[in-house]
Amino acid sequence: MKTMEQSVIHSTFVIERSYPATPERVFGAFADPARKRRWFVESGGHNVEHYELDFRVGGQECARFRFKPGTPVAGMLCTNDNRYLNIVPNRRVVLASTMTLNEKCISASLVTVELLPSAAGTDLICTHQGAFFEGADGPAMREEGWRKLLERLTGEIPS
Repeated sequence: MKTMEQSVIHSTFVIERSYPATPERVFGAFADPARKRRWFVESGGHNVEHYELDFRVGGQECARFRFKPGTPVAGMLCTNDNRYLNIVPNRRVVLASTMTLNEKCISASLVTVELLPSAAGTDLICTHQGAFFEGADGPAMREEGWRKLLERLTGEIPS
């Protein structure tokens, strides 16, 4: 039997962060469209062409942006489409996500964010389960991207 190159890479990673704010305040940064756009979509490396958020079970979130010159994928259009599968206010958010690059699907993911009250505020646990296709950024880059996003989230949580 001839061995074929793997056409999909499966990966799961977990990121844990602590925030010095209540779960309600952390959850609010996921639920509020203006705050979510700032920490989740806006970046120096690309221009946002479209963003919308319908934060409810069954609701969708769509971010479309084009990479700036000087980036490895300059000029390429990236679309991130999310569908919210489960929301427990101040406790949990579960979403299914696809990412495209120039309209070619490069990944599909299930993301679970848990918010746990702690003595210092909130412990956040983000579990990302992904399938990465040809041309994808890959598991290591996606994890690094989520780490940066969760760091940016800090600026959207009022104390």
